[in-house]
Amino acid sequence: MYYDYASPAPFAANIIELRPLADGEKTALVMDRTIFYPEGGGQSGDRGTVNGVPLLDVQEKDGDILHIVSTINSKQLNCGPAEMTLDAGRRRDFTVQHTGQHLLSGLILRLTGKHTVSMRLGEEINTIDVDSPELSPQVLAQVEDAVMDAIEEDHPVIIHRCPPEDITAFPLRKTPPQGEDVIRVVEIEGNDFSPCCGTHCKSSGQIGILRILGTEKYKGMIRVSFIAGRRALWDSRILHDNAGIISRSLKVPLGETGKAALALLEKANSLERHIKELEDSAAETRALALLKKAGLEPGGSANGKMIIESFSAEGIEEVLRIGRAAQKLTNAVLVFASEPDCKFAAFCPVKGFDIRPLITKAFEKAVGKGGGGPSFFQGQFARAADLSGFLEELKANADA
Repeated sequence: MYYDYASPAPFAANIIELRPLADGEKTALVMDRTIFYPEGGGQSGDRGTVNGVPLLDVQEKDGDILHIVSTINSKQLNCGPAEMTLDAGRRRDFTVQHTGQHLLSGLILRLTGKHTVSMRLGEEINTIDVDSPELSPQVLAQVEDAVMDAIEEDHPVIIHRCPPEDITAFPLRKTPPQGEDVIRVVEIEGNDFSPCCGTHCKSSGQIGILRILGTEKYKGMIRVSFIAGRRALWDSRILHDNAGIISRSLKVPLGETGKAALALLEKANSLERHIKELEDSAAETRALALLKKAGLEPGGSANGKMIIESFSAEGIEEVLRIGRAAQKLTNAVLVFASEPDCKFAAFCPVKGFDIRPLITKAFEKAVGKGGGGPSFFQGQFARAADLSGFLEELKANADA
């Protein structure tokens, strides 16, 4: 019955069983008849309501169609007469996506000789996995055009039941399932024959439009993403609205937004590189000033000297930049701290020298968190007073 009923109008049926599921959170309703399609063939189950209670899913198990609701909501239901209401918009959407998938897979096979191995109809985007290591953009464009030709030609979609019809009379795109008493074969006239239990349009024209969104490599195959029908309309609206924002912001025609965005990105990258050069230059200038303040010459031997400096305004990233610049100019042990972040970093470029014994005792005493290796150590403190105490302890040890 669910194949033929796609109306939002209420439909009368009877609940014959309320079956609690193993998780305790869901209950399955078993009806005497149903307008709800159960999940199968890559298509998810219908949604809607039974006596106003929303369906979470519809599944088929051991010959029963299970209308799954939350256990809490199931307390509103009893065996007996019930009113079903189908989410007809969602049904129509998945019917369009599924028929579009058949047409897409059929034309990929016709134009490339490559078979669709599996498919998934998602709530937003659909995918098919094609048994091919590559599908070029040019080939995909040809396929997409062929799909649109078939949509515009409005070929009838015919459902065959085998038996009584002879399944061997059809050039099937995939192997039919085994052990079924009756197999449905969906034909899109002149384009595809496929065994399928899903819901389908009456003709290819009802698909409206199909768009291939892109591809990715997947387990040695190509996964093709696509949308059809109103999903393509909604996607077009989003893209057009965003393109309009970019067009107005960059003051270029809508058709030139891509080129203008790339030019802006290139300019931004150039500015970012220039800013980094300026930041590195400024850091080197500040590092030189710190060496001068400590009485050291750039490149000269520091004889195990420790330079301890606390920065009142700079964040730890700026402190690290100054530290890296200073490390290139001296072999002194450097301990630079960021007061706003309550963090510090210690550097020493001398190979074979370990800075940790100079730091860990004061660090642990101030209850710091962090760590590092022989040439670099970084830590943080919960309070500014703890950072200050740590630095004072280091200075006292250094002076001693």
